[in-house]
Amino acid sequence: MLIVFTTFASEDAAARVVRTLVEERLAACGNLLPGARSIYRWEGRMADEREVVVLLKTRKQDWAALQSRLHELHPYETPECLAVRVAAGAPKYMAWLEQALEPEGA
Repeated sequence: MLIVFTTFASEDAAARVVRTLVEERLAACGNLLPGARSIYRWEGRMADEREVVVLLKTRKQDWAALQSRLHELHPYETPECLAVRVAAGAPKYMAWLEQALEPEGA
């Protein structure tokens, strides 16, 4: 399993994209964490913005498809899209993640 990090300018935009990714079974779930403050350099200038951090849970084998779809749906020109491996997880939760990512009727 992977946890994928991304950010959005608004909670509404984040919710729309996360809902689509979950409906398409590219993510088992997404957590929206509003209130982040991001300070970064963009196009030669410093930016200081409020953002919504999103944590998506997916399988390693779904990474390429999730990354591609996130880039299609995301309003940013260059969205953050970072994945980290899950080293361990509660067995019942990990089983739920697998089940949530299976195609309907599988």
